[in-house]
Amino acid sequence: MISGLRVGGLRMSCLRLPYAAEAPLVRPSFQPSRLRRRSRLFSTSCSAAAPRKKGERQKVVVISGPTGAGKSRLALELAKRLNGEIVSADSVQVYRGLDIGSAKPSFSERQEVPHHLVDILHPSEEYSVGQFYEDARQITGEILSRGRVPVVTGGTGLYLRWFIYGKPDVPKASPEITSEVHSELADLQRDGDWDAAVQFVVKAGDPGVQSLAANDWYRLRRRLEILKSSGASPSAFQVPYNSFKEKLESSEIDASGMKSSSSEFNESTSKNLDYDFICFFLSTQRLDLYRSIDFRCEDMLLDDGLLSEAKWLLDLGLLPNSNSATRAIGYRQAMDYLLMAREQGGWSSAKEFFNFLSEFQKASRNFAKRQLTWFRNEPIYQWIDASKPLENVLRFICDVYDDDTGKLKVPRSLCMEKDISNLKEVRLLKAYRTKNRHFISREDCNGILDWVRRTQGEATISIR
Repeated sequence: MISGLRVGGLRMSCLRLPYAAEAPLVRPSFQPSRLRRRSRLFSTSCSAAAPRKKGERQKVVVISGPTGAGKSRLALELAKRLNGEIVSADSVQVYRGLDIGSAKPSFSERQEVPHHLVDILHPSEEYSVGQFYEDARQITGEILSRGRVPVVTGGTGLYLRWFIYGKPDVPKASPEITSEVHSELADLQRDGDWDAAVQFVVKAGDPGVQSLAANDWYRLRRRLEILKSSGASPSAFQVPYNSFKEKLESSEIDASGMKSSSSEFNESTSKNLDYDFICFFLSTQRLDLYRSIDFRCEDMLLDDGLLSEAKWLLDLGLLPNSNSATRAIGYRQAMDYLLMAREQGGWSSAKEFFNFLSEFQKASRNFAKRQLTWFRNEPIYQWIDASKPLENVLRFICDVYDDDTGKLKVPRSLCMEKDISNLKEVRLLKAYRTKNRHFISREDCNGILDWVRRTQGEATISIR
């Protein structure tokens, strides 16, 4: 059985509601000197997983949302009420040691509720969506067999899409083919000749590799393995989600010429899925979300937090953007920043630090924007406003879980609109500028610059 390890000293995740000056967005667990007690908010509970009738699908709750929206805390409190266990659908939380940048659940939170697929890999290892599907489906079955409720939570859209709809029937490469592919690409990877490697696979018969992110050697090798195993590129294999999407699109216009609603999709097409998936997407107004993300990035840099983890990755011999762990937002930017400091003998100017922070914040906001776009096209999710009282959100989700009609929809008081329809908000978004909370003047980053000098000085050998 694969499950999350209970490792101490991990940072807390939290429900990140829209910014208010008197209430810090990110729980100060990123700042050990400012830890505060967290009061227990609830005492009531929903009904736990009940035995299902023969032929009746078992229920699985899915909580997603953009980075910084508060899905982790919502999932935690929901799992307490439902007698549930949490399955992480986060592509970074699988890695040991990447605690702050992935906003991992704390040790105490993981004692309260079992967490799975957290801290299962070393950062040098790769983790794929296919492996997540296998692991998460296995764990889900085990949780249900114990009479408990699986609460799957995370913001990695492809992980959740495959988990819900299934994975493509792509062949697994034999050890011989895997070895052959590694041998063919080894010299190019050692020399860092990504363009030549891409063209090699294109000539082999898979032009789709040209859309891969630069230096994504794992996916490049995997696509060549599929090509050699089957004689076809990965795009030739049917993706289950696409089949469901086609059914939705073909049924959008009914006999009377009226467009069907997404709720009708949930009641009809979703019945063909393996489980009764109850899916929610937690978000908030874009301006509040962006402001929250910017503050969250700052908080991750306090007490040398994220930079210490990035230093550890470099000390392991890893380079930014070289594998799954080092491509993660925050770590990639922090590793680049520290490598620059190492090349300068441990010296960094305040301007260079602020440039790094700005890139980190911008990348995080852009990621949230991509998440919103991705899930906007996922009809199985009901959108909930993260700014509403948590107790009200929990009560509604519990009601949906207990309901067997499948007709309970988000009330207007909790509903989050998928699209921006307010022209004023559109104008404000275009004019948005980051306003930091901790790092405002040059003096505010002196502590970090001192840490960089101490840890990235001449004694540190550059690995670039």
